[in-house]
Amino acid sequence: MKHLKPTLMAALLGATALGMMTTGASAKDLRIGLQSDADVLDPDQSRTFVGRIVYASLCDKLVDITPDLEIIPQLATAWQVSEDGMTVTMQLREGVVFHDGTPFNAEAVAANIERSKTLDESRRKSELSSITSTEVTGEYEIKLNLKGPDATLLAQLADRAGMMMSPTAAATAGVDFGLNPVCSGPFSFEERVAQDKIVLKRFPDYWNADKIAFDSVTFLPIPDTTVRLANLQSGDIDMLERLAATDLAQANADANIAVADAVSLGYQGITFNLNNGEKGDNPWGNDARLRQAFSYAIDRNAINQVVFEGAFAAGNQPYPPTSPWYDADYPVPGRDVAKAKELLAEAGYPDGLELEVQVPNTTVPLQLMQVVQAMAAEAGIDVKIVSKEFATLLADQSAGDYTASQIGWSGRVDPDGNIHQFMTTNGGLNDSKYSNPAVDEALNAARVASSTEARKASYDAARDVLVEESPIVYLYHQTWIWAHNTNLEGFTAYPDGMIRLEGVTWNE
Repeated sequence: MKHLKPTLMAALLGATALGMMTTGASAKDLRIGLQSDADVLDPDQSRTFVGRIVYASLCDKLVDITPDLEIIPQLATAWQVSEDGMTVTMQLREGVVFHDGTPFNAEAVAANIERSKTLDESRRKSELSSITSTEVTGEYEIKLNLKGPDATLLAQLADRAGMMMSPTAAATAGVDFGLNPVCSGPFSFEERVAQDKIVLKRFPDYWNADKIAFDSVTFLPIPDTTVRLANLQSGDIDMLERLAATDLAQANADANIAVADAVSLGYQGITFNLNNGEKGDNPWGNDARLRQAFSYAIDRNAINQVVFEGAFAAGNQPYPPTSPWYDADYPVPGRDVAKAKELLAEAGYPDGLELEVQVPNTTVPLQLMQVVQAMAAEAGIDVKIVSKEFATLLADQSAGDYTASQIGWSGRVDPDGNIHQFMTTNGGLNDSKYSNPAVDEALNAARVASSTEARKASYDAARDVLVEESPIVYLYHQTWIWAHNTNLEGFTAYPDGMIRLEGVTWNE
């Protein structure tokens, strides 16, 4: 595989080239092919991975990460955590304005945090639940008061919970903010045509404008991986995210295409509806033995080889086996069809039963589920695949209109981001409506633990329960693979899968 390895010298030369580009001829419109369409463009309400890719160009955050997962400044230039862990004081970048001209300052940060915590539709509530109040201690300084030490907070602020929206626009639009999002990133919102395109234009007053080399960036949802690659090869797009592992050889053989990759922080699996509305009252939601049987019927290593040509990693937890947070007491299980049949019989289904699984209508998830379908059938589980456009799938999952859902999570820097909001009672992304006091206690304790060892012990305690109850059956951990025209220079692959355009140039 060809990899991009930008050096410091290349970055410096790129910065010089950027200065020349922004003062010379009109820069290029960058066209990026996405695997699916984004959901609502409101950082408080959204949940799609591709939405986060759009936000990387639209909405700056308080902090960001390096490719090595170090937390670094973005709109906050420095921060201090009090000795008792009860406050975080942040110094903010001066001279920043939102796309509507509203100034960015401490009052704006306070308004954003208040909205994230109180908007009825906000999915960020659990991510910021440790913040009890904010204090504006200066025009560009804010203090976050916490109910207890929170080891996860900075990592949360490196994602949607830390994305800053214009308080003027947010107050005016309310729940409809996503129709015309106003942030402070390098590009501002221009237009959106559902299932067709999202267009952002260069924001001339961006605080780091010298590092932006494009007049606009257009995101184009192209669900079929083969079509997405064909569009790249024909020049209709300049870059694509999530190149299929089966297309790697073809991409690497094209002299006009460069490939970059990074091991992801997330997972893919099957989420079961346990108690989300009327559809939660189903055999699969009511009996953990059925979910365990389904897990035993699956050969995770075979999935990796058959569907992904060995490029990914088999998984059975929210973190990959290579993660320091992985619970080694529960390794990836081997396939055991006999055990699956035994559990089905114990649950009262010796002749098997049907399982309806909703699946995104994109190439890879459908291929995955066809393999899973064949494996489950050997144990007596009749998997019925229901293909849906991804935003529809998410809406149905949130509303409880599903029995099981093939869905994943792009992953977060801190382990809390991969499990807390999915597994705690009333968690913002707990579409199973799973609830167990022991799991709540363990995961809440991990948030306030004073050491890595104590946090690990709490996550392991949660795993002791979750391995039996299996509201999510984890299948694999993917590697992010990007492909782009070789004229695009300076792109760096990040484990979070985002496309950061600062320092990226186009050279014919």
